Amino acid sequence: MAGNSFGQALRITTAGESHGPGYVVIIDGVPPGIALSVEDLAIDLARRRPGQSKIVTQRDEPDEAEIFSGVFEGRTTGTSLAILVRNRDQRSRDYGEIKDLYRPGHADYTYDAKYGFRDYRGGGRSSARETAVRVAAGVVAKKMLSLACDAQVIGYVTQIGDIRANIPDPAAVTLDQVECLPDGQPNVVRCPDHQAAAAMVQLIEQTRKAADSIGGIAQIVATGIPAGLGEPVFDKIKADLAKALFSLPAVLGVEYGSGFGCATLRGSENNDIFLPPPQTDAPLTTATNRHGGMLGGITSGMPIVLRAAVKPTSSLPREQDTVDNRGQPAKIKTRGRHDPCLLPRFVPMAEAMVAIVLADHWLRMQGNRGQWPARDGR
Repeated sequence: MAGNSFGQALRITTAGESHGPGYVVIIDGVPPGIALSVEDLAIDLARRRPGQSKIVTQRDEPDEAEIFSGVFEGRTTGTSLAILVRNRDQRSRDYGEIKDLYRPGHADYTYDAKYGFRDYRGGGRSSARETAVRVAAGVVAKKMLSLACDAQVIGYVTQIGDIRANIPDPAAVTLDQVECLPDGQPNVVRCPDHQAAAAMVQLIEQTRKAADSIGGIAQIVATGIPAGLGEPVFDKIKADLAKALFSLPAVLGVEYGSGFGCATLRGSENNDIFLPPPQTDAPLTTATNRHGGMLGGITSGMPIVLRAAVKPTSSLPREQDTVDNRGQPAKIKTRGRHDPCLLPRFVPMAEAMVAIVLADHWLRMQGNRGQWPARDGR
């Protein structure tokens, strides 16, 4: 099975299934000397883990990471970093009665079409549980970006169903606004517009009680990223970011900057005007950021702003029409524990993939700027 690795200078490879022993990620390209512990990994893994609130799946997984290699005396060694997250609360019996049925919206049929054989327990390799180790890798990438250029990546929910948040300045949103309400209680839906967040929670609850699910949109913002990251033509930063987000389960659309909104604008409306720098050595900025921090597939130094549309959870506890693996009509009801809305737990997954791409391209830029010794002018 190809396609389990991602990145170039910073490269991750994952393995595991949702109802197997666990998941592992191997990260190559991490520079030596970065402080890293399981406690560092636990913060974002807790944001992604199931069972964290009443509006997500109630599968009870602690998602405790184990560092197998690449760290010595609390710092990365520069060799391959291996991180394991074990599965603790699988209920494979929930899938026994549907093993020969194709779940609408899932990869059951396409996996059979490709391999002729599949792990039907929770989707096997196609399960969103695989993202646990991606989130662990994202913690490492975030540390690299913070040390390299004091950059940070923050994601949050901007829409659930028809409820939209009002976010006047995407780059001004803080992690505290995403994770906590003004009274200190957890912001379970991870929307920084707390009035909209309350309505979103109510809508998700209504949807769950109706034995249904609902989708939405998450926005991911990277600040502090210098100009110059990205490669011409095929490895544009926007292309790699789009691939990273599309590689996450349930993502049906990705846009950046003005996105599809540019279709109704004229060039004079969509262009971002460059501003004179306040001092000679200061980086250039633009008056607006409709380009979402990327021009020609290379970062401009402005905040990188992306959005991902996430579909409603396909597994439903209500009866639906389907067919079995012989093509015969059948009925199906999924009895497993599933999210009525994927967005709250999607946020740390999206942050991780964006951070991995940016850290990868930051390392690649350092290579591009390397000083080569002169050889007699040849």
